[in-house]
Amino acid sequence: MAEEEIREQRVLVLAPTGRDGVLACQLLATMDVPGHACAGADELFREIASGAGAVVLADEALHPEVVDGLLAVLGEQPPWSDLPLIVFTRSGESSEQVLETLVPLGNATILERPVRLSTLVSAVKAALRARRRQYEVRGLLARQADADRRKDEFLAMLGHELRNPMAAIRNALWVLDEVGSQDEREVRQREIIMRQTRHLVRMVDDLLDVSRVTLGKISLQRRPVDLRDVVERCLVELGIKSLARGNELDLAVETRTALVMGDPVRLEQVVCNLLQNAIKYTPRGGRLWVSVDIENIEAVFRVRDTGVGLSPGMLRTIFEPFVQVESSRQRSEGGLGLGLPLVRSLVEMHGGGVEARSDGPGQGSEFIVRFPLLSEDRRKPSSRRTPPTGTFSLVKPAAGLHVLVVEDNEDGRESLRELLEIWGHRVSVAGSGPEGVEMAFSIRPEVALVDIGLPGMDGNEVARRIRSLLGAGEISLIAMTGYGQPEDRRRALQAGFDRYLVKPVDPAVLSQLLSEASHRGAAPRQAAAISS
Repeated sequence: MAEEEIREQRVLVLAPTGRDGVLACQLLATMDVPGHACAGADELFREIASGAGAVVLADEALHPEVVDGLLAVLGEQPPWSDLPLIVFTRSGESSEQVLETLVPLGNATILERPVRLSTLVSAVKAALRARRRQYEVRGLLARQADADRRKDEFLAMLGHELRNPMAAIRNALWVLDEVGSQDEREVRQREIIMRQTRHLVRMVDDLLDVSRVTLGKISLQRRPVDLRDVVERCLVELGIKSLARGNELDLAVETRTALVMGDPVRLEQVVCNLLQNAIKYTPRGGRLWVSVDIENIEAVFRVRDTGVGLSPGMLRTIFEPFVQVESSRQRSEGGLGLGLPLVRSLVEMHGGGVEARSDGPGQGSEFIVRFPLLSEDRRKPSSRRTPPTGTFSLVKPAAGLHVLVVEDNEDGRESLRELLEIWGHRVSVAGSGPEGVEMAFSIRPEVALVDIGLPGMDGNEVARRIRSLLGAGEISLIAMTGYGQPEDRRRALQAGFDRYLVKPVDPAVLSQLLSEASHRGAAPRQAAAISS
C-alpha cells in the first residue's frame, strides 16, 4: 500500500501506558491492520489530523482536557468524515459515565473489559469498513466537485465563444442599417434579427453570470442605491414592451427614499429579470402589478401578474438552475432556466431574500425581493437620480481616424471594418497578435481595436508591446473581447488598454469612444472600463 493509504487505514492507540499501546499494536498486526501507539493526547491529535482509519483508547485517558481536544479535532473533520472511536471501559457505572462523555464525540463504540478477542476483531473491522465507505464518499464528492468545476469552466468558455459570432451579426446589422434598403419588409426583418440577437446576448450574459457566481468570481461594486430608481430604469424599456402586448401595468412606488447598499448594475439585473419573466408568462391582455415599499428595516420590490402561475412542485424548485416553467407557452418564449437562480444568488449576495408565490397553474405569480435598508447614519439621499448604465446615443465620430482592427474572427473583423469605413475612417486589419504589433509599429494608427483571445500572442501582450514601442500617448488602445470577468478587465487595463469593451459591442458605445478620440487625438491612458 502507498504511504498515504497506510496512514488512512491505520488504527491510532492511546493506552494508559506505553507498554499497553505496543501490545495493542502487536495484536492489530495479527489482523493485518497497521497500528500506531501514541505517547500522549497531543500526539494523538496530530496523528488524527494527518489521517487515521480508527482510534482505540482507554477510558483512563479521557480526562476533560483530552475530551475537549478530541471534540476540537473531530469538529474540524470535513463533511464526509466521521472517524470511528473504540473505547475500552471498566464494567459497571464507569461505562455509563464514559458513554455520557462520548455522546458529543459522535461515532464511538464502547467495549467493557475484559474484552474477548473476537469482539475486538469484529469492532475494529467494522470501524475500518465504515471508514472505507467514508473514503468512497470522499472520492465521489471529489469527482463531483471536479465535474462541477469543469462544467462551470465549460459554460464560461461557451459564453465567450458565443460572443464572437454575435459580434459579427450585430456589426453586419449596423452596416445594413447604414447602407441597406429602407423597404418596409427589409427594415422589419432587420429589426427581428436585432431583437433576437439582443435576446441571445441576454442568455449568454445569464450563462456567464451563473458560472461566475458558482465559481465565486462576481464581486459587487456597492454604493447607496435608491431601489425606486432601479425599478424605474427597468420599466423604461420593459414597461413599453408590456403595454405593446396589450397588458395593463400598475405601478405603486414608495414616496420615501428606498436606499440600499448595493451594486446598481446587479440590482438592475435582478429587477429586470423578474419583470421580463412576468411579461413573458402573462398572456396578452393580462395585468401586472409592480411596487416598491419600505417595510420595517427592508426595501421590498414586488412584481405580480395574471400569468401562467406555478404548481406547488415548481414553487419548490423554481430557483434551481435549468428549471423550466411547466407550460406549453414557455418553450415558445425561450430561455435557459438560469434567470431565477441568478436572481436568487445576486439577492443573497446583497444580504437579501427572494420568494415566489402562486395559487397554482393559471392563477398568476408573485415574486417578492427584500433588501436591508441602508442604516440611517449611512443614508445620503440625493435629489439626482442615477442615470441608466451602459446607454449611449449613436454619435458618428468625426471622420479621418486611422483605425487598426486586430481580430482573428474573419467575419467579425470584416464586418467591423465595413462599419468603420462607412463612418469615414481609414481601416487596417490584422488577424493575429504578432501581425497586430508589427502593423501598429509600421502604420502608427490613432486607434487600435484589439481582441484578447488572439493566436500567436494574446491581446494583453499585444497592448504591452505596442505601449513599449510607441509610448503611452501615441495610440488609443481599446480591447474588444468575449472575456468579461473583473480579473480580465483588470489584466487588460494593467497591460496598457485605455478602454475595455465586451462583445458583442454596441456600435453606439464604439462610436462614442471614437468620437472622443477624434476630438483629442490619441487618448491618454485611463484606468476605466466600459461594458456594452
